[in-house]
Amino acid sequence: MTDVRPPSADHDDVFSKKIREQWTEQLGRRLDILVGGCGRASTSIFGDGDMERFGSRVTGIDEELPMLRAHASARKDLDVWTLGDLRHVPIAARSYDVIFVDFLLERVRNAELVLDRMAAGLRPGGLMLIRLRDRSSAYGFCDRMAPGWLRRMLWKGFVPAETVGPLPAVYEPVSSREGIQAYCLMRGLMITEDYARTSGAARRGPHASLVETVCRMVDRFSGGRLPAGHDEVTLVVRKPQNHFARLI
Repeated sequence: MTDVRPPSADHDDVFSKKIREQWTEQLGRRLDILVGGCGRASTSIFGDGDMERFGSRVTGIDEELPMLRAHASARKDLDVWTLGDLRHVPIAARSYDVIFVDFLLERVRNAELVLDRMAAGLRPGGLMLIRLRDRSSAYGFCDRMAPGWLRRMLWKGFVPAETVGPLPAVYEPVSSREGIQAYCLMRGLMITEDYARTSGAARRGPHASLVETVCRMVDRFSGGRLPAGHDEVTLVVRKPQNHFARLI
């Protein structure tokens, strides 16, 4: 059953809790963790001291872009990282207990293929923790419809300082609540928890009130099809232990 939580849910705490539970279920065996989207500045989902206590090995992958390389190289929570074409970056099959997909799907092409490769790298019974920007939200609509030159021009004035970007805004269909739910259903992956909240960078910047007004206008003129009430979708997904899942 999918557990849909209110926008105020603290997703980082939920992810950290799920990782601890996964470690406990494996009777203390070392966790192998893959972070897809390691080049983007993001709050760590690992609690203080958890990495040392779990004895985890954390691998990061992301697209090859200068701004992403700069951030990935500065991270202290990665044992190894690789940047490149995510359709070809090495991901060994059945090698990871937890895969964290961190605001990656909305900014890459062939997103389903990339997700397939990561799901294939997940061990049976493993967890995929996904955060994505919802293309079907008012904020996601504005982000994907704005021309690249306009996004580059407005970026520094609209987002908090030190925010990595602007990153590509591709937003293929899988980068939405309905899209990722359909993907998991077709691949035999089980969504155990489903959250929504607002977290877009421009909604936390110096012109947040203007961004909120624009989002509400998009919501209104779309007849509610592009809601302003959230822009982030977060899911806890489990790969079944049995062999009936399409991705083994």
